[in-house]
Amino acid sequence: MLKPNEVLEPFFGDKKIIQNERLYRFTSDSILLSRFARAKVGDKVADFCAGCGVVGFHFLCLNPNISSLDLFEMQPELSDMASRSAQLNGFSANVRTMRVQDIPAEFNGAFSLVLCNPPYERSGFENETFEKAVCRKEITITLAEIVRVAAQKLKFKGRLCILNRADRTAELLSELSKNGLEPKRLQFVCGTVAARPYLVMVEGVKGGKAGVEVLPFLINSAPSGSSL
Repeated sequence: MLKPNEVLEPFFGDKKIIQNERLYRFTSDSILLSRFARAKVGDKVADFCAGCGVVGFHFLCLNPNISSLDLFEMQPELSDMASRSAQLNGFSANVRTMRVQDIPAEFNGAFSLVLCNPPYERSGFENETFEKAVCRKEITITLAEIVRVAAQKLKFKGRLCILNRADRTAELLSELSKNGLEPKRLQFVCGTVAARPYLVMVEGVKGGKAGVEVLPFLINSAPSGSSL
C-alpha cells in the first residue's frame, strides 16, 4: 500500500492518513478548519486544494451524516495518496486531480459546503521544492480565484469555510463580499493567550444576510506550520 518515503500518520482515533516525507505534510491548520466548519445533514461537501485529503477526511469523521465528499487537488502524487487513504479507512470520497480553476461547469451550484485550507503565503520559492511551495504559497492560485470558484460551485445559501493569515483578514472579507458570500462567522487563532492572532477562519454564506458572529480567540498549542 505504501510507496517509497510514505508513512501512515494517525489523524482521528484509529484512522490513519498517508503522508510522503518528500512532499507537503498537513499541519494543525487543517484540523482547526475541519473543526470550525459546521455540517448540516445531507451536506454535499467539496475540499478545495485538498492535498492529502486531511481536511475533508477529518470533517467526514466528525460529521458522518454528510451526503458526499469531493476532493480537488492538482498534484497527482497528493491526490493519489488521498485516494489510497480513502480506501484504507473505508471513506466514500471522490478524489479529482485538477486545479480549482479548472473544475468544470457541471459542478456549478453542486455543493452546499466548500472547505479550503489554501496556500496563503505570498513570497517565492526560497529553499522549498516546487511541490511543497505550491501548497504554501500563491504560485498556481490566488485567494481571489479560490473565492470566485467557490461562489460558482456553491448552491444558494451554501457555505465556504476558509482560513488565511490574520494580516489578510480585510482582503479575505472583501473577496467574500465581492463574490456574494456574506461573512457570517469569524474566528482568530493565536499561538498563546498573550500572542497576536496569526490565523483567521471565516465562514461565508452565498446570498446570506449582513451580520457576522465574531467567535472568541482560539488558542492553538500546535502552531501553524507544525505537523500534528
